[in-house]
Amino acid sequence: MSKLIGMMGRKLGMTQVFAGDGQVVPVTVLEVGPCTVLQKKTIKREGYNALQFGFSPNPLSRLKLPEQGHVKKAGLSHGFRYIKEISVDDPDAFEVGQVLTLKDMDMSRLVDVVGVSKGRGFSGTVKRHGFSRGPMGHGSKHHRAVGSVGQSAYPSRVIKGRKMPGRMGGSRVTVKNSMVVDVRPDDNLLLVKGGIPGAINQLIYVRLK
Repeated sequence: MSKLIGMMGRKLGMTQVFAGDGQVVPVTVLEVGPCTVLQKKTIKREGYNALQFGFSPNPLSRLKLPEQGHVKKAGLSHGFRYIKEISVDDPDAFEVGQVLTLKDMDMSRLVDVVGVSKGRGFSGTVKRHGFSRGPMGHGSKHHRAVGSVGQSAYPSRVIKGRKMPGRMGGSRVTVKNSMVVDVRPDDNLLLVKGGIPGAINQLIYVRLK
């Protein structure tokens, strides 16, 4: 059977485990799968090979009518909160309605984890870019201000790309080469070393190297 190169899941939180040599290893616990195949896409029909699968069941009453029809066509009685496509070599190795778990992934020692970082709202340059602050004494009028952003004469404008205050976080972040500490396929759990961007229960995507 063809193996998957990635699967959706969610971040459950962080904890620590003890390695064989007694070292404490900080890990992020990820619930990976189960995902259900909704549609197979082939080169003959769509021009490329891929699988469309859903994660996190959602009642039909919460879906729009076109989405309900798409789910019913796959022979399912419920929908999903998240739907994603993933490239595969042989879509015919999978069946529509098949439930995919960690056992269907040829897990390697290193994985890439894609998530969405926590949104921080409109942030200043000290928090957003790590700028140094000014003196905090009573006489100072420059505590956490931006400072100079350009020249008064030439070129008389702010150069594009200047680091300034703005929206921080809430963006797609990929953590590459995360070390797999433990795999528990019976519980759909994957433990990776270190932190993963996003809040608890945030949607993540685990991609094999």
